[in-house]
Amino acid sequence: MSEEWVEEQKEELTEERILEMLEGRQYKELKEELENNMYPVDLADILEEFEQKQLVIVFRLLAKEEAAETFTYMNSDMREVLINALTDSELEEVMEEMYLDDTVDVLEELPANVVDRLLLVTDEEKRKQINQLLQYPEDSAGSVMNVDYIALRREMTVADAILRIRQIGLNRETIYTCYVTEKKKLIGVVDVKELLTTSESKLIEEIMETNMLYAQTTDDQEDVARTITKYGLIALPIVDHEMCMVGIVTVDDAMLVLQEEETEDISIMAGVSPSDESYFGTTVFEHVKSRIPWLLFLMLSATVTQMIMNSYESALTVMPQLAGFVPMLTGTGGNCGSQSSTLVIRGLAVGEIELTDVIKVIWKEVRIAVCISVVLAVVNGVRIILMGQGGITMAFTIGATMACTIIIAKVVGCTLPLIAEKVGLDPAIMATPLISTLVDISTISVYFAIVSTVFAL
Repeated sequence: MSEEWVEEQKEELTEERILEMLEGRQYKELKEELENNMYPVDLADILEEFEQKQLVIVFRLLAKEEAAETFTYMNSDMREVLINALTDSELEEVMEEMYLDDTVDVLEELPANVVDRLLLVTDEEKRKQINQLLQYPEDSAGSVMNVDYIALRREMTVADAILRIRQIGLNRETIYTCYVTEKKKLIGVVDVKELLTTSESKLIEEIMETNMLYAQTTDDQEDVARTITKYGLIALPIVDHEMCMVGIVTVDDAMLVLQEEETEDISIMAGVSPSDESYFGTTVFEHVKSRIPWLLFLMLSATVTQMIMNSYESALTVMPQLAGFVPMLTGTGGNCGSQSSTLVIRGLAVGEIELTDVIKVIWKEVRIAVCISVVLAVVNGVRIILMGQGGITMAFTIGATMACTIIIAKVVGCTLPLIAEKVGLDPAIMATPLISTLVDISTISVYFAIVSTVFAL
């Protein structure tokens, strides 16, 4: 499916067109347009701009399946509005059509009183399954898995298996991979492609794959998502500590997990506390609350830099021009450290770098730092002489400081994320703000130590 084709389909029903049809009370025509020319994810985006009354009207025009899927893509505020506006029977229809993992995700984001109402309109069996999933640790495979999978028995024939898929497939999130269980224990997997291309008289145990990948309910959801991505799986079976199968994590859930993890990492790297809400969905106070802790920490940590500079006040009195080079040196060091930390954090995230690679990483970054420092030091030395900011001695001093700074920054930038991973912290914590602060302290110390030695201050 080409991007041009998708864009053409989107353009057929815009926000303005929907509002125009609502104002003209063209409900029948709008219902047909929504069914034929609108994807649920796009509709959820459009409805964010609608008033409460318009939102409810459009939602009620959707078919059950489309309504349930659109509901899963909405933000928590929109869901709460709909839950308060819809009748119990309408809510029950939505809950029936939603997959279990999507239902759990929705419930985790809503206030307790709203959750209670949703659970009241949910059938008893599904309610038990929801409560079970809600008990799994946050960020675990169990908290994102779906219990709606197709289970087969080893003694079934291929014909029996295909018949079972036809009977229950509509109520399962995926039918492309089926799981063979014996007394609830996972013993094999089989693809629908294998079933459709094999003699109907063959037994499942003859064609099932017993060397399969799986994860446990307590495994980290990001690790599970990485496994699905790495091996190109449609779904990964989830088992308990007794190897009894309890659910699956599908590729769409894996993509969502990775997106959330990357968003969290980017927030932490920018010195902002992670939030599940969108930028405009977060109040000014919440933005301030998420940003102020890191800013306070970094501001207070800069006191160390100030104390170091104060200790060399006599040197600055004799050669006041020394202060002019400080921003350039600290900025260069911070940028170099950020480059290294970003690449290492990415390497850890995608599995390219392991904790055991720490020596290899440091050695590589040191070699990179030496090459970079030579180029920057030479260029900066020429600049200092041409601009009349000092002679050869000053150019050499600044160049030597820059070389030391870049090497320190590269080593700090690549090792801190690895240390964080080792002690069980998010490597993204050791990103730009913290590394810049540590590099600033190191740069100022090295700079004035070299200057004091060269100029005998």
